[in-house]
Amino acid sequence: MRTALVYHEDMMATRLLWDDPECEIECPERLTTALGRLQQRGLEQRCLRLTAREASETELGLVHSPEYVALLRGTQALSTEELQALSGQFDAVYFHPSTFHCARLAAGAGLQLVDAVLTGAVHNGLALVRPPGHHSQRAAANGFCMFNNVAIAAKHAQQEHGLHRILIVDWDIHHGQGIQYIFEDDPSVLYFSWHRYEHGRFWPYLPESDADAVGQGRGRGFTVNLPWNQVGMGNADYVAAFLHVLLPLAFEVTTRGAVLIAGGGQLDARSPPTPRQCRMRVGRASLRAPPFTPSLQFDPELVLVSAGFDSAIGDPEGQMQATPECFAHLTQLLQVLAGGRVCAMLEGGYHLESLSESVCMTVQALLGDPAPPLPGPMVPVHSALESIRSVRAAHAPHWMSLQQQDSAPVLSPSTCSPEGRASPPLPGGPEFKAAAAQATVALSPLLDQLHLCPTPPVRTAVALTPLDTALVLPPDVLHQEASSPKEETQAWASVLGFLGLAHHRLHKALAKDEAVTALGEILCLLDGILDGQVSSGLAATPAPAAAAAVDVATRHGLSRGAQRLLCVAVGQLDRPSDLADDGRTLWLSIRGKEAAALSMFHVSMPLPGTIGGFLNFALALVLPLAYGFQPDVVLLALGPAHGLWDSQAALLAALLRVPAGGRVLALLVEESTPQLAGVLARVLHGEAPPSLGPFCVASPGDKQALMHLRRQLESQWKMLQVAAPA
Repeated sequence: MRTALVYHEDMMATRLLWDDPECEIECPERLTTALGRLQQRGLEQRCLRLTAREASETELGLVHSPEYVALLRGTQALSTEELQALSGQFDAVYFHPSTFHCARLAAGAGLQLVDAVLTGAVHNGLALVRPPGHHSQRAAANGFCMFNNVAIAAKHAQQEHGLHRILIVDWDIHHGQGIQYIFEDDPSVLYFSWHRYEHGRFWPYLPESDADAVGQGRGRGFTVNLPWNQVGMGNADYVAAFLHVLLPLAFEVTTRGAVLIAGGGQLDARSPPTPRQCRMRVGRASLRAPPFTPSLQFDPELVLVSAGFDSAIGDPEGQMQATPECFAHLTQLLQVLAGGRVCAMLEGGYHLESLSESVCMTVQALLGDPAPPLPGPMVPVHSALESIRSVRAAHAPHWMSLQQQDSAPVLSPSTCSPEGRASPPLPGGPEFKAAAAQATVALSPLLDQLHLCPTPPVRTAVALTPLDTALVLPPDVLHQEASSPKEETQAWASVLGFLGLAHHRLHKALAKDEAVTALGEILCLLDGILDGQVSSGLAATPAPAAAAAVDVATRHGLSRGAQRLLCVAVGQLDRPSDLADDGRTLWLSIRGKEAAALSMFHVSMPLPGTIGGFLNFALALVLPLAYGFQPDVVLLALGPAHGLWDSQAALLAALLRVPAGGRVLALLVEESTPQLAGVLARVLHGEAPPSLGPFCVASPGDKQALMHLRRQLESQWKMLQVAAPA
């Protein structure tokens, strides 16, 4: 099994023993409801079930002081009155005679999950735990949190497994200040948190929750705070934060003292550059001292998620609008990192229906199921863009990938006046309960819509006859033998013949039997995807017929009812000149002669020459366009002379799979290597892509091309924006 689910029934024992409206929302039903929903959906049964163990006091001491551990140990013998008095010494905390046992189980669950992932027993997993942990500090309970589960797991991964680069992603709606304090001077841990902030007016009311808090000492640049200064943030805002802040930093690898500025010269198109090529290409690249001193080398070995679902729609604590499906998208975007080694641990989440659905979406994504489409328009709100711009500006001195800033500076959120803003409702109070009731009513139709998105019975099918004998694929990948009727494929070939001289070469390329056979297999795969029988597919076509096959597949998809078809054409594959520019197709040509937005729906770009340039285009252009377009299906065509390394092609397919809800048809030329076909089939099936190799920053030419395209397109495609318009 590839996904672990760690929990223990004893973690449901601790509960509030006195009246406290602020603390009553952290209740055992949070776990029972979430676990029940996982069982109802058949998701628990698909996971490797691990029973949580208690963390030892030595393991707790990786983060917490001996005196604090002893204090919590002593709560087991206290009376209710004594527990209440002790609770009052901390902020938003309650103790119970079972607190010490439950908190040790919560921390131990994280340790078990990390061990299972790092020893290869599973690929990823979720620890379904309470009490939560991310507010807990070295010697203090805080915000329902006793032991800092994620921080303990990170320290354990460092000490027991020898990891040097760990990414912690905290999507809870509250700032995990406990994690920040523990790692703020540690450059081996990159901590990213978004949180409701409202210019310091939301709990925990800390100035160090703002964007300008970037870490201390050697850890400067490794604390990334994205403060939300308004409620109502939705799917587009969360995805934009990942694309424009988190993922660029997580992928970046630079070296102390010098960074490569790529110039001329050619690298082998099939394999990434060597470290030496990245460090020193005398005469072809220039070395210059970076404008910062920290050694920012990331590309994480492990991703830990503080998975709080009070950031989901319906939760009165967060008052945000992100739907449960969004957490499937976020999880799958994280799975392209660290070889897919993602360990999620439950933090907050206090609307039981929203919490349980969001947990299910996260587990489905960890299992490799396609993410359901995101509802609603993908347009980040003004306040979200202000926050994204602020955090990019705060971190530009520390990260090369953020140094291509837009022109006008904006006020840091900390400098904006909070006057006139109402304080949020007290948890458990009448306003809070009224907001929860209203949220339940608003959430119901969204959940009904979510249940109308069944997972296709076949996750991945391949039609790769010339390459089949050398392929090593997961056992449940379907080797398709069916084909569209020969009459249908010949009819499409005839259509090209009737379209005029411009299509004469394409019509001629389809005249050969092997090309007709390959086209029939391609169309059959595409039909399966559009009919909901297959999630993704991979097919091969003879190189001379590649352009014709892409042309026909595009027209066939539109004729079969696809409302929005995204074609990412890499290599010698031109967009059909007569294809209607009516918004039903978005055509991205990669390896074009120049960067040009020929229309809103036809974009051409040269293939970047470095890993940094490729990542910039993928994260800052291709993926935002894909999310803005919201395609029914993606056609990823790697034509003749496409020039991508296998690892780049795999990452591109893995990223496109997320906004497309898994509905990707990848086309190769038959001359492709079995290695390329195999890695594409595996990532389409939900496996993590391989590492891109040593990081080389984007060349000035690639940066200029990207900024040129963004300036042309961002007024029409709002997901491209990284700053609020003036």
